Order: sequence, then C-alpha cells, then structure tokens
Amino acid sequence: MSATDRLRREIEHHREIAERAEIIWNWDSPSGRRRALRRARIYVEAGGLAPGRLALELGCGTGIFLEKVAPAGARIVGLDLSADLLAKARARLAGAPNVLLLRGNAEQMPFPSSCFDVVYGSSVLHHLDLERALGEVFRVLRPGGRCVFTEPNILNPQVAVMFHLGLTKRYFGVSPDEMAFSRFRALVALRGAGFAEAAVTPFDFLHPSTPEGLCDFVDHAGRALERVPLLREIAGSLVVGARRP
Repeated sequence: MSATDRLRREIEHHREIAERAEIIWNWDSPSGRRRALRRARIYVEAGGLAPGRLALELGCGTGIFLEKVAPAGARIVGLDLSADLLAKARARLAGAPNVLLLRGNAEQMPFPSSCFDVVYGSSVLHHLDLERALGEVFRVLRPGGRCVFTEPNILNPQVAVMFHLGLTKRYFGVSPDEMAFSRFRALVALRGAGFAEAAVTPFDFLHPSTPEGLCDFVDHAGRALERVPLLREIAGSLVVGARRP
C-alpha cells in the first residue's frame, strides 16, 4: 500500500469515529481521565513546557491533551491529519490564546527546520511510518530541543491482541494500518534519526476499564510494578523521549 493510500484510510477512519473518538480511545472513563492527566504531566515535565517555549503536539486529535498542557504557558501548535478531529479541538480550545491548530501530515510537516523547542504527542507515532516521522521530528526541533511521546506497548498482551487480530482491531477502534511497537524498535528508530539521550520506558498498568473505586489502589500498585525488572516490560504504554544534539 502506498503512503497516500495509508493516509487516506487514516482520514476515513477518523471521520467515522470523530463523534465518539474519546470514548473509543478510553479517555472518558474515571481511570481514562487519570491516565490522560498523567500523560499531560509527562509532556510538561519531560518537555520543559513553560512560558517562552514553542511546542508542537503531533496528532492532537480532539484537543484532550492540548487542553491539559496549555496552562503550562508554552505556545503550542497542534497538528492533525483529520479535519473532523480538528473541528472538535477548535471547539474545545476556543478560549486558549496560546494554541494554534493546523491540519497537516506528520510525515511531511508544514514547518521550517529548527523551529520548535519541544515536540510531543499521545499515541500518534504508531499511526505513522516511524522512521520517517522521527526524521521529521528531528528536523523541526531546534538543537537541544526535546521530543516526548506516549505510545501503546506491543509487548503488553492486550495491546498485542488489539493490534494483530482483525476483529479486535475493529472492536477497539484501531485503524486498519496502525501498529504498536516495542521499546526496542523505538530506541533503534530514535538513534537512527540522529537523536541523543534516547530513552524508552514502559509504564502504566492502570487499565481504562478500572472501576473508579479501585483507581487509587490499581494506580499505586501499577507504579510499583513499573519498577520491577522484566514485569515492567509488559506495561500498557511506553514513554518515548530524546534530545536533538
């Protein structure tokens, strides 16, 4: 399949799910909201988002993370391929003067080289040609700039089933061509793109369907499991980060 066909299928998929995207992505449940907040904190802290910084959120979707990150004070450009998802984001971010939303392809970004201090995103790299996308991230970052992403971990048993079986892909709202990856592949891709200080860390054992009354317990236990060698490799997600030299 050509890159053009793949992008067309992504656009069609997100047009189909736009009205219920946040439910499909599991950000609307009690545990989902907690998971989203943790990710937003990772972007702010690992990216050093603050006033005076210019950041790019790749695959900003309906603006869930833009809304949580914008109060840190950085100027942020949100980029997404889907006009349907961006319409939702514009409604959500109407009162955020430091956020600009643009439609564009993360594999061929409409930005000059060396213009952003930070590039971040949630569950976007696995929709893309990983090597090509990281090459573009490297290009648009200023020297010393950082990237930080959170991605599904293909070594997690549920994630592996979701992405490898046709019926489960449809049930979980996975688009036809997206494919999660391991931290080992992500490290190779980061280094191949020229990044320094590349690090990919498994995290998050809090399942999106965890009942609200159990969220505190499961979250606390999960963070302990994240420190256990071997077991942490099957956590649900990855933090992918690096610096442009």
